Amino acid sequence: MSGLFFKNIIEVSRLLRNRKISSFELVQQALKRIRELEPNLNAYIKIMDQEALQQAKLADHEFAEGHYRGPLQGIPIAIKDIFETKGIVTTAGSKVLSHWKPTRDAIVVRKLRAAGAVIIGKTNLHEFAMGATTENPHFGSTHNPWNLSKIPGGSSGGSAVAVATGTCYGALGTDTGGSIRLPSSLCGIVGLKPTYNLIDRLGCVPLSWSLDHIGPMSRTIDDCALLLQAIADSKTLNQKHLNVSLENIATIDTQTIKIGICQNYFFKNVEDDIQMMIEQAELDLEKLGFHFVDIKIEGIEKALNAQKIISKAEAYVIHRATFVKHPDYFGEDVRYRLQSGAKVMAYDYIQAQRVRRVFVQNVKDAMRNCDLLLAPTHAITPFDIGERGAEESITNIFELGKTPIGNILGFPILTIPCGFLSNGLPVGMQLIGKPYSEALLLSIGKIYEAAHDWINYYEKNKAYLKSEGISK
Repeated sequence: MSGLFFKNIIEVSRLLRNRKISSFELVQQALKRIRELEPNLNAYIKIMDQEALQQAKLADHEFAEGHYRGPLQGIPIAIKDIFETKGIVTTAGSKVLSHWKPTRDAIVVRKLRAAGAVIIGKTNLHEFAMGATTENPHFGSTHNPWNLSKIPGGSSGGSAVAVATGTCYGALGTDTGGSIRLPSSLCGIVGLKPTYNLIDRLGCVPLSWSLDHIGPMSRTIDDCALLLQAIADSKTLNQKHLNVSLENIATIDTQTIKIGICQNYFFKNVEDDIQMMIEQAELDLEKLGFHFVDIKIEGIEKALNAQKIISKAEAYVIHRATFVKHPDYFGEDVRYRLQSGAKVMAYDYIQAQRVRRVFVQNVKDAMRNCDLLLAPTHAITPFDIGERGAEESITNIFELGKTPIGNILGFPILTIPCGFLSNGLPVGMQLIGKPYSEALLLSIGKIYEAAHDWINYYEKNKAYLKSEGISK
């Protein structure tokens, strides 16, 4: 059974459908694995033992009756504890909501259930998703599985760690400045921030209404595509003629694809070893037939400043009522962020949104001669847990990741693993597409993944996890 933890969803789904294994047994073993690893990782806030086992029994019954929902049926999936779950506490990583039991499921949770997925647990996160480290003062810090002294990235750090360590076959996260992509990169998995309105955000505790995205996190591109297909808004998929089915992924002619490289910003202040990894990935993609062109994007610094203003202003509005009455309910770094947001004037917010609109058009113009961009996902070695203070929480994501630009754009961005540094930590690269180009990004990711045998990535590197004493 232990060998199944790092198989892809299609392989495990086939075993379930053919009754070679049962979902109940699979979930039992996954729960056992979570209990073994959690003391070192702290990836979960809520382990949904009884609920998951009941869902597994239902999946097995449906298999026996010949009722097949799809490849996610009976598969253990984790969700960030920012999504509403009916009758089950949803904390958003905060003391403020520590007793809140929603009366509904979030849309994405409802869609996962409809696909037959087993929700095995709710993962840890930076409080209210307001940070890049997943150091949580209320539920404890989540640890990077490749080096337990390091942060896993955030805010969806728990989801990334759960996927990377094989306690689930995929997870959902949110991304407002890089919160799917940064932890995915730091933990060595695949993460997708889709086009802004491709996934319905109803039932997701907001951080910033105009910057929040929901997306899948997984070990392989195929698994990412399956999760995206399950949670995406079907009406939008049809309107945009977007086909993210496995049959449509990787059916591209690499010779016709141009990948842009923007040196200003994306390759500035990147550690040498990480830069070398990205440059090697570029060479590898060239060997696969892709062509590269240099581009320049105007106004990046102004856009990044606008992103900061928009994010903290919207966050303050969302939390103002509770924050004014009970500031002590919030962690120190979140208090600092909200205090900063309270100082944003209406003029500054409106001007930031105007800067945003101009910048989006600048990027569209710059990308006229290419189909997508390639860039590092993270720029520096992750911090040690406890290394950064509360006042640095606002700027951490801008130092760690080359990710915030993606949220002010609202364009789809895929991060995929591209190797290990000499210290054993993984590196990821971003593929930044035009609106509704998820199928293209997944196709390129799959071609690259296949060329590097990333499907066996975790099995090949399991020894490092074992050396930390957390892999069985």
